[in-house]
Amino acid sequence: MAAPDIDVKYVAHLARLHLTPEEEQKFSAQLGQVLTYIDKLNELDVSQVEPMAHAVPLVNVTRPDALRPGLTNEDALRNAPAAAGGLFVVPKIVE
Repeated sequence: MAAPDIDVKYVAHLARLHLTPEEEQKFSAQLGQVLTYIDKLNELDVSQVEPMAHAVPLVNVTRPDALRPGLTNEDALRNAPAAAGGLFVVPKIVE
């Protein structure tokens, strides 16, 4: 299948990118090559390949939750520019 004609200006507009005419021409060719490669990949027989989320199995990639001591209220507020009643005081931003 031939690579479809891609409107690079429209894609750049969607991505909020400003492209020069030279960049538009360059990226148009590159996007066409990418789509041609994707067409090749779509021709592969993957019926015997099991669906997967990762190419490498991931097991226990996070540390276990453990209860640890945290800051005391006084320690947390020690460097606060303003505090009142054990809480941070911040400027009002919503009327």
